[in-house]
Amino acid sequence: MNGPLRKVSIFISLMMAALLLNITWISVVRTNELNADPRNRRVRDAEFASDRGAILVGNTPIAITNPSEGRFPYARSYPKGDTWSSVTGWYSYDYARSELEKQYNEELSGTGSSQAVSRIIDLLVGRQRQGANLSTTLNPAAQQAAVDALGDKQGAAIAMDWETGEILALVSAPTYDPNRLSTLDLTQERVAWDELLNAKDEPLKNRAVREVFPPGSTFKLVTAAAALENGMLPSSELQSPQSLPLPNSNRSMGNSTNCGGTTVTLEQALVTSCNTAFGNLGMELGSEKLRAAAEAFGFNAEPTIDLPAAASRFPAEIDEAQTALSAIGQFDVAASPLQMLQVVAAIANDGHMMQPHVVRTVTGADLKVVRSMEPHELSQPLSESNAQLMQQMMESVVADGTGRPARIDGMTIGGKTGTAQSDPDRPPYAWFIGYAKDPKVAVVAFVQSADVERDDISGGRVAAPIFKAILEALR
Repeated sequence: MNGPLRKVSIFISLMMAALLLNITWISVVRTNELNADPRNRRVRDAEFASDRGAILVGNTPIAITNPSEGRFPYARSYPKGDTWSSVTGWYSYDYARSELEKQYNEELSGTGSSQAVSRIIDLLVGRQRQGANLSTTLNPAAQQAAVDALGDKQGAAIAMDWETGEILALVSAPTYDPNRLSTLDLTQERVAWDELLNAKDEPLKNRAVREVFPPGSTFKLVTAAAALENGMLPSSELQSPQSLPLPNSNRSMGNSTNCGGTTVTLEQALVTSCNTAFGNLGMELGSEKLRAAAEAFGFNAEPTIDLPAAASRFPAEIDEAQTALSAIGQFDVAASPLQMLQVVAAIANDGHMMQPHVVRTVTGADLKVVRSMEPHELSQPLSESNAQLMQQMMESVVADGTGRPARIDGMTIGGKTGTAQSDPDRPPYAWFIGYAKDPKVAVVAFVQSADVERDDISGGRVAAPIFKAILEALR
């Protein structure tokens, strides 16, 4: 073979080897990445041509697939979609998925690794692939109570069994109708998307789990827990001046309530939600101990719930003034309602923090359980004895303090109010977090924006009634 032909042969061989290597790389290494790419219309078309599994509350479907005519043989629909949209999310041809539809997409579409055997059997017998069903832990009465109590406010509410971690209600308000995004009329789908995405009240934001906010005075529970874990008692005394100058700053911290004196106990400081006492406490503990307590409760870590969720934050490398502000849930502290729910649930459960979950079982088309979620303890952020001291103080908050609006006759309730005023250009955020002993339920109620005067916004006035409505629905 002469020189030029040899060069051409080598070049072609190298090109063929590169082509085979690229095909192998795509087939072996990049398969999952390419299948997950939203631009891959073949995968999307295959998904929309399959019988997607249902999402159930008890035996009632809240997301279901029905036969359809036209381009695709099946269409996704959501009975009472507005009530359950914060949990189901949407399932859209152009705009992908959210919430459970996203988190459990492989199981619902029948493409999960746990369903591999079923897929092989379906292929051998020529049967259409069918997705698995999700059975949730949700309680219809609690969910409806949360939706009704939030109304047209911007906010969120979650209820959880603090002993098992089962989510009983999860609402982000305002809600929306996911049927508008699941329609197979793609022109209507795009109109709905633009309208919902650009709506002033931002209904597509899931404020319950995917957004973080200043927790305000609800964070004082973390600060109080840190104090107990570092040797203090509910009777330990704290300085509570009317105004607390912040070190190396021209700012000072004030109180929005009457603390009951210039020296108060830790319990009294929590009952009256005394800012200056907790500011002094934060500086006494120091930023490292305060951060350690926050991280023990789950701040600065990936959330463990089976929904897409945002991590809550406690700042690093803060000075004394910033530590004082952080101790009352201000400065750069940011938490999701889910995070504050986990704080109060761990306290109610004698210091044991359970993993929150919405799905109880994943069941295949053959009715066999593919996966089940059992109660799982994540950590113990405070000792049993200190958790019980926290319960004592929180029950005093509801009996005699700022949490009085949350009282329900015949029920033992502990709680904490919160009002976060981190931006003078917006109304304060209102929080109420608490628990009941019977039923064993922890609830967080959060209001980002309410149609009331700025001076009337507080956790007790605005958020506590939402807390009460959910608990009463679970009695």
